[in-house]
Amino acid sequence: MGRNSRKTNPHLLTLVQHLKDASRTNEAPIWRDIALRLEGPASHWAEVNVGKLDRHANEDDVIVVPGKLLGAGDLKKKVTVAAFRCTGQAKDKVASAGGRSLSLEELVENNPKGSKVRIMG
Repeated sequence: MGRNSRKTNPHLLTLVQHLKDASRTNEAPIWRDIALRLEGPASHWAEVNVGKLDRHANEDDVIVVPGKLLGAGDLKKKVTVAAFRCTGQAKDKVASAGGRSLSLEELVENNPKGSKVRIMG
C-alpha cells in the first residue's frame, strides 16, 4: 500500500466493517463484495447516473451503487437505490419516479440476506 492510501473517513470505515459483519452474520456474500469495493481507491468507485438505472433496472428493483449516484438522465421506473453517496438531484429524481433512496446501512437493516439486490456500477 502507498504511504497515503489508508482510508480515514470514519463513516466509511464503520460502514465497511458493518457490511463485513452483516455478510458473516447473515451468510450474505453480497455485503462483503460491496465492502471490498468501497475499501478500494475512491477513483475506482462506481459513478452511476440515474439514466443508467432507467436503462438497466426493472420496476421495483433494489439496486446498490458501491460509490456515487449522480443525477444525469431521467428515471421513469420505481426503484429502491442505496449508494455510499448520492447527489441531491439524483435523490429528487428517484423520489419523483416513486422510488426510495436509502443509505447502505438502511438497506442492510431492511434486507439482511441481501436477497434480490443488484449491484450496479
